[in-house]
Amino acid sequence: MPMNLVHDVDGLPRIILTEPTGSSAEVLLYGGQVVSWKNERREELLFMSSKANWKPPRAIRGGIPICFPQFGNLGSLEQHGFARNRMWSLDSDPSPLPPANNQSSVDLILKSTEEDLKIWPRCFELRLRVTLSAGRLTLIPRVRNTDNKTFSFMFTLCNYFSVSDISEVRVEGLETLDYFDNLNNRQRFTEQADAITFDGEFERVYLSTPTKIAIIDHEKKRTFELWKDGMPDAVVWNPWDKKAKALQDLGDEDYQSMLCVDSAVIETPIILKPFEEWKGRQEISTVSSSCCSGQLDPRKVLYGFH
Repeated sequence: MPMNLVHDVDGLPRIILTEPTGSSAEVLLYGGQVVSWKNERREELLFMSSKANWKPPRAIRGGIPICFPQFGNLGSLEQHGFARNRMWSLDSDPSPLPPANNQSSVDLILKSTEEDLKIWPRCFELRLRVTLSAGRLTLIPRVRNTDNKTFSFMFTLCNYFSVSDISEVRVEGLETLDYFDNLNNRQRFTEQADAITFDGEFERVYLSTPTKIAIIDHEKKRTFELWKDGMPDAVVWNPWDKKAKALQDLGDEDYQSMLCVDSAVIETPIILKPFEEWKGRQEISTVSSSCCSGQLDPRKVLYGFH
């Protein structure tokens, strides 16, 4: 399936991916960011803020932003690093991945610039492959050290899921795990709940998480299955009402229809020697809710990518 490169009203080039059952995805060159994923019924599966700022150099709140080489304020760089507000390029040589000719797919690349080297003096190539198939969206990020010295980095795919009502959503697969509570001075706790539910602001980094996490939306009777590899941490975030009002690029009521569950490398940054490459993988699929509920006890989850 050929990809379609268009320029939208904001002047930001975007790639539109489609596949035979009717689903679609849209990826901006700005930030290498997926900003839309619709199923075969044309229902939007990713959340986008009603007040999202689409003008560079601001980050766009919604879709799947990429945090690199830093997560949050855990370092000397701007919040979440700089990859999400740089203009990426189409990657003509995605080696060693096989060519994606037979799928609806796009390969993007971000290389360190002189401007970046002033604030983060490390030469790198950050690649992203986005592949759309029936009922599934796959992202494969890769980082190559093109410097002559070793460096380390954090990496996060921030998945803004569209949900019907946050108070009717639960997350399974993270019970019994340790987490850092960002609302409590990043103190470390152990999750006690059978499943994660939401009745207020929530911001935690779960550690050593399984490869599969389920986001169950009772009202829509829809479950997102998040499969990940190479990204052992998982961030779960919802700002709730007070924080939503304080965020300029988020509508006051937007928190009710969104939930972030991120694939992440935060606690133990990746260390790359010169010319080494790190690769991650994330697949998101949707299934009927009845398929997942109660089946994600982490003691029973296979720790291996499906």
